[in-house]
Amino acid sequence: MRKMAVFIKPYKFSVILVILFVFLQSLSELFLPTLMSDIIDKGVVNGDIPYIWKIGGVMVLVAALGMACAIFASYHASKTAAGFGRDVREKLFTHVENFSQKEIDQLGTASLITRTTNDVTQVQNVLINFLRILVRAPLMAIGGIIMALTQDVKLSLIFLFTLPILAGTIFFIARKGIPLFKEIQKKIDRLNKIVREKLIGVRVIRAFNKEEREERRFDEANADLTKTTLKVNIIMASMMPAMMLILNLSTVAIVWFGAVRIDQGNMAVGDLMAFIQYAMQIMFSLIMVSMVFIMIPRAQVSIDRINEVLDTKPSIKSGNNKNNKKTEFNEKGYIEFQNVSFHYPGAEKPALSNISFSAGPGEVTAIIGGTGSGKSSLIHLIPRFYDVTDGSIKVDGKDIREFPLDQLREKIGFVPQKSVLFSGSIADNIRYGKEDATDEEVKRAAETAQALEFIDHMKNGFDTVISQGGTNISGGQKQRISIARALVRKPEIYLFDDSFSALDFKTDARLREALKMETVNSTVIIVAQRVSTVMDADRIIVLNEGKIVGIGTHKQLLKSCSVYKEIVSSQFSKEEIA
Repeated sequence: MRKMAVFIKPYKFSVILVILFVFLQSLSELFLPTLMSDIIDKGVVNGDIPYIWKIGGVMVLVAALGMACAIFASYHASKTAAGFGRDVREKLFTHVENFSQKEIDQLGTASLITRTTNDVTQVQNVLINFLRILVRAPLMAIGGIIMALTQDVKLSLIFLFTLPILAGTIFFIARKGIPLFKEIQKKIDRLNKIVREKLIGVRVIRAFNKEEREERRFDEANADLTKTTLKVNIIMASMMPAMMLILNLSTVAIVWFGAVRIDQGNMAVGDLMAFIQYAMQIMFSLIMVSMVFIMIPRAQVSIDRINEVLDTKPSIKSGNNKNNKKTEFNEKGYIEFQNVSFHYPGAEKPALSNISFSAGPGEVTAIIGGTGSGKSSLIHLIPRFYDVTDGSIKVDGKDIREFPLDQLREKIGFVPQKSVLFSGSIADNIRYGKEDATDEEVKRAAETAQALEFIDHMKNGFDTVISQGGTNISGGQKQRISIARALVRKPEIYLFDDSFSALDFKTDARLREALKMETVNSTVIIVAQRVSTVMDADRIIVLNEGKIVGIGTHKQLLKSCSVYKEIVSSQFSKEEIA
C-alpha cells in the first residue's frame, strides 16, 4: 500500500480539501440531532412556534452547509482517485514497454492487460471510498459517542454490548470473504486469456469448426468466475442484514431503557430522540468502515499484482552513454557474432550454440535452415529482444549490451516474421518507421517494397485505413507495408525475419532486386525458408539444431554442406540445381 502512496503525492492538496470538507460535513450532521432535540423539548413541548421556525431555519442552513461540503468532498475525492488511476496506468504501461519477451511471457499478456485495467480500477474505487468514508466514519463514530454521552451517560452503556457484537460480526464475515478476492482476480485473468485467444485465433477456430469447443472453454471459465463471485457476494451480502438486525435491536434497547429513564424524570423526550440518532450515526459509521475494510483486502490483492509488475525489473538493461550523446563510429552497421550461445528461459537445450560470423555494410547475409534450427532466435538477439547467454554480439566494434537501447535500435530496420500493422492509414503505418518522413519518402519506400502497385489501386491510396491487425488486407500486402516501414527509416542494418514468405516468386524477385539499390550502404541479414530468396546473397549461413554447419556462397555450399544440399534438393529439381 505504501508504494501506491507515491502516486497520491501530486494530489495532496485535493486530499487536504477532502479531509477539510468531510470534517465540516461531519460536524453539521452531528449538530443536527441536538437542534432537533431543542425543537422538541423547547418548541413542541412548550408550543413555541416562533422558536420552532427559528431552530428549523438553523437546521436547514446547517443541512445545506453539510450538503455543499459533501459535494465538494466528492468532487475532490473523485479528482484524486481518477488522477491516481491515470498515473498508475501510465506507469504500468511505460514500465511494461521496457520488458523483454522473457518478462512478458513470465507474467502473461492477458494478466498484464487485467492488471493495467481491472486491478487499477479496483484500487481507484477503494481510494475514492477511503478518502470519503474512512475520514468521515471515525469522526462520526467518535463525535456520536461524545454527543450521546452529553445526552445520557447511563444510556450510553448500551454501546458496551452492541459495538463488540457489531465488530465481531464484521470480522467473522470479512475473514470468510477476503481469501476469495484473490481467486476472483486470477479467474478474471483466465477468462481474459480465453477471450484474447478466441479473438486472435478466430480464423483458425472457424477453419477447424472449433466454435463449440471454444464456447465450452469460455463457459467453463465464466461459470467458474461466476461461482466464486456469487460465493463472495453472498458472504458479503449477509453483512448488511446482520448489521441492520444489530442496529434495530440496539434501537429497541435504547427506546426501552430510554422510556424508563423518561418515566423516572432523568431524561427528556427530545434527548432520547437525539440519542437514537447519535446511536444510528455511530452504527452506520461502523458499517461504512466495515465496507471499506472489506474493499481494502480486495484492493490489496490488486495492489500486490500491480506491484508485482512494477517490481519486475527488465532483464535487458540499456547500456550507459554519458550525457546521452550518440557515439560515433568509423564503421556503420558492421555486425560480429563471437561464440554466441543462447538459452530460452526454462529450456533444456540451447537454441543457439557457438555462433561466430561477421556481416558488413554493402553485404547481404542470408540465414537458412530447417524448422527449429534457430534462425529467428539468432536475428532476435541483434536488437536485444533477448540477451545472449554466452559470447557477445558487436555492432561497429562495440558490444550491443553497452549501447543505450534506443541508439542500438535506431540503427536497425526490423521486419518481423509475423507482420504487425496498427490501426490507421497505410501512410501512418509506413511512417511508424520514421515519423517525419515526407510524402515522397513514404512513396519511395512503398515503391521499393513493391507495395505501390496495390496501394495505387485502392480508392484512398496511402490514406486507406488499415483495420486493427491489418485484417482488411492480404498477408502479402501486410508484409510489403512492413518492409516499407523498415525502408523509410534508412537504417544502417536491415533484419528481414522470413519477411518474403507470403510473396509470390515474381514479386519476391522484384523486391530483392529493388532492395539492392536501397541497401547498398547497409548491412542486410535475411532469414528465409526459400533457397531462391537467399541464393544470390554474398554469404549464406546454414543452421542445424542451433549450430552453424556451413558458411559460404550458394555454389560453395552445394559442394561443401550436406544440409544445404538437402534443402536445395527439396525445393529444386536436379535440372534446376545443375
